[in-house]
Amino acid sequence: MLGLVTPERMASYLGASQGDVERAFARYEWNIEASAGVMGLSSVVEVVVRNAIDRELTTWARRAHGPHAEWFDHAPLDLKGRRDGKVVAELSFGFWRYLLESRYHTALWVPALHRAFPDGARDLRQRRAHVAHQMQQLQFVRNRAAHHEPIHCRDLGKDLLAAETLLQHVSADAVAWMTAVCPVREIIGRRPR
Repeated sequence: MLGLVTPERMASYLGASQGDVERAFARYEWNIEASAGVMGLSSVVEVVVRNAIDRELTTWARRAHGPHAEWFDHAPLDLKGRRDGKVVAELSFGFWRYLLESRYHTALWVPALHRAFPDGARDLRQRRAHVAHQMQQLQFVRNRAAHHEPIHCRDLGKDLLAAETLLQHVSADAVAWMTAVCPVREIIGRRPR
């Protein structure tokens, strides 16, 4: 089976398995399962966060610019943000994470976005930093999983906790939904030794 996967791709699995090819492939196969779990987890997080952000930015834009205003037309996005497009469902996980960065603290977070995460810290700067950090962590592991990179040595429990905490900031119902549909906790329990 070693001929099916390049030595470069197998290196981290072989290293974690002390060179035992059978154990390395068991770890590789678990990595496939874990990556699928991470993609499901990030899907729930992305949809919930995207919808919460879109809802608050829509409310903000319509309050300031009329009942039919679209937030995208009024958000002070830089050139990259404007180029990313206006169809909410087509915007990437990275786009939503990008809206939570410190550069938009005054322009978007304070007047609108903090309301998308009502159960966070009372201090808005602290809440934004915490939410942005968790989104960054989840985007990183999601991208690794999406590109078939090794996540077998990563602390996926920490990533799961970041997802739960982030969704808790939005809604307890979101956490319950994620827990019901995402088997990441069970997958972590099956990690080969």
